[in-house]
Amino acid sequence: MADGERMGMKSKRILVTGGSGLVGKAIEQLVTEGEGQADEEWIFLSSKDADLTNAAETSALFAKYQPTHVIHLAAMVGGLFRNMKYNLDFWRNNVHMNDNVLHSAHLHGVTKVVSCLSTCIFPDKTSYPIDETMIHNGPPHHSNFGYSYAKRMIDVQNRAYSEQHERMFTSVIPTNVFGKYDNFNIEDGHVLPGLIHKTYLAQRNGTALEVWGSGKPKRQFIYSLDLARLFLWVLREYEEIQPIILSVGEEDEVSIKEAAESIVTAMGFKGEVTFDTSKSDGQYKKTASNSKLRKYLPDFKFTPFSQAIKETCDWFVANYELARK
Repeated sequence: MADGERMGMKSKRILVTGGSGLVGKAIEQLVTEGEGQADEEWIFLSSKDADLTNAAETSALFAKYQPTHVIHLAAMVGGLFRNMKYNLDFWRNNVHMNDNVLHSAHLHGVTKVVSCLSTCIFPDKTSYPIDETMIHNGPPHHSNFGYSYAKRMIDVQNRAYSEQHERMFTSVIPTNVFGKYDNFNIEDGHVLPGLIHKTYLAQRNGTALEVWGSGKPKRQFIYSLDLARLFLWVLREYEEIQPIILSVGEEDEVSIKEAAESIVTAMGFKGEVTFDTSKSDGQYKKTASNSKLRKYLPDFKFTPFSQAIKETCDWFVANYELARK
């Protein structure tokens, strides 16, 4: 049976791991709304479909779906405080997951894999802006070294699969992603969704909004729908093994204080805002260069930060009972 027949005349079968998470849901929204292509069949999987830390389950998944392409988003993730507590768990679970996915992709003859890395993999002591060539130039920040080293190893594996087996396995490095379907858990989540949830509760309870840390650290935030559009481009067009940073420009860096103010405005919060400086700030900045992305896509338009925050806050309020928190 020809490939075309096997896939109902669709020549690409794209398997998305971590398909129920923030980025997976954004890609699914774009595909559902017409940004998929006629020759693409999309399969979005979550942890309910298989335990990717288990080699046999991962292999069975690939045998079942026979993908031609994979977007690998699945990971054990968490915010600063959870990472500091469980560095070993973050290392082991992510290393197993990544190795199983990439090796199954190789054994099943997958044409292309795009894996998702993170700017936290960059060296802690570095010059700014950071670019794609600097990933392995020194140890990552000590707070999340387990997760960071596991993610760095994807880049190592991609190069090795290319050299030894001529595989097109590549990766992207998004900056801080936010949007609908995020994890809005206050203790374990990332900074923006945590702040959105806190603002919601402060508004509901008539209390002050307490921001952890000084509010001074700066971050480049990327809206999940913008990132999803860029993932589609990478899957279809990007042909380098070396990672590519997917981010807004350096000039669009936002401090945590400014981010909190955007959320306060979007949610119409009128109460007091305080900063708990006894809490850790994490890295002051991780400014990444998007010049490589801009060489490829000079005209790509990012959603304005305030608009993206408003859409995310509106979604959270409307879906409060369903949202991960």
